[in-house]
Amino acid sequence: MALVSDPNNIRIAMLGMVDGNGHPYSWSAIINGEFDAQEMARCAYPVIPQYLSAQPKSALGIAGAKVTHIWCDNPADAQHVAKSAMIPNIVSSPADVIGKVDAVIIPTDKGEEHVDRARPFIEAGLPLFIDKPMTDRIDHLRQFVQWEAEGKRFLSSSCMRYAKEFAEVRSRVAEVGDLRIINMSMCKSWERYGIHAMEGVYPFLTPGGWESVVNTGTYESNIVHLRHASGVDVCVTNVADLYGAFGVLGILGTKGALSARYGDNFFAFKAQLVDFVQYLRTGKRPFDFSQTVELMKIIIAGIQSREQGGRRIMLADLKV
Repeated sequence: MALVSDPNNIRIAMLGMVDGNGHPYSWSAIINGEFDAQEMARCAYPVIPQYLSAQPKSALGIAGAKVTHIWCDNPADAQHVAKSAMIPNIVSSPADVIGKVDAVIIPTDKGEEHVDRARPFIEAGLPLFIDKPMTDRIDHLRQFVQWEAEGKRFLSSSCMRYAKEFAEVRSRVAEVGDLRIINMSMCKSWERYGIHAMEGVYPFLTPGGWESVVNTGTYESNIVHLRHASGVDVCVTNVADLYGAFGVLGILGTKGALSARYGDNFFAFKAQLVDFVQYLRTGKRPFDFSQTVELMKIIIAGIQSREQGGRRIMLADLKV
């Protein structure tokens, strides 16, 4: 059952922008199907105008959906995003969009803020997309689990779930024989980008089978070992300045190895946003909410392990 009154005319609000994250620019342009190249070139994230400009015009846009309202934490940012991505309405408060849009996207990646950012729209019954990670706090995860149990409608994911480079490796995984090790490298913090690493590797293994997390690193250099019930070990290196190895995946097995490097932001972002729009049209989740809960437990366990000197955290002990 559709979550919106008119599946062919979906009005979306893009609400929030934090340091180091330019999603309001890119996601709005991808959905709206147009952007002002001159204005977009002035945004603080040069990669965004580069990959948007590299696309044929036919690749931009999601039919029947538009970002119609924008709010940013800094009002000046909202003005510029609106000009860049052709968004007609700027609001002075996030709650101002209630009654004027059909759905909300929260494009910020500080998980500790997401319960507060989402609450007004959850309570108003508006469906939501929440950028990764949904949360990095166990008490906030319990709140999201409660909301979902009450029938509130929201999605959260990383674009890495949709990476075509990793999908190609998954299609060839039998070549490595019995899978033994998965490696993934990532930059920035575990709190904000650990979920990128994890959603990149998560589809290779059976959901529900993740057992434990050990983080023997520091806030700047997270060295994370995860165990899965299949017997596969996963190793994530999440280092603040490891930009040169952003999204490098290695699959190691008894007969061979495969590797890939994430690179096509546009493809992954558009696939992610198309899934959200399809969710609004059908009410059917693209993947079960239990996967999001398990992934958030992994992120939380990685924080707890690091803060407790590298102690192994069992996911079964994280009660929600």
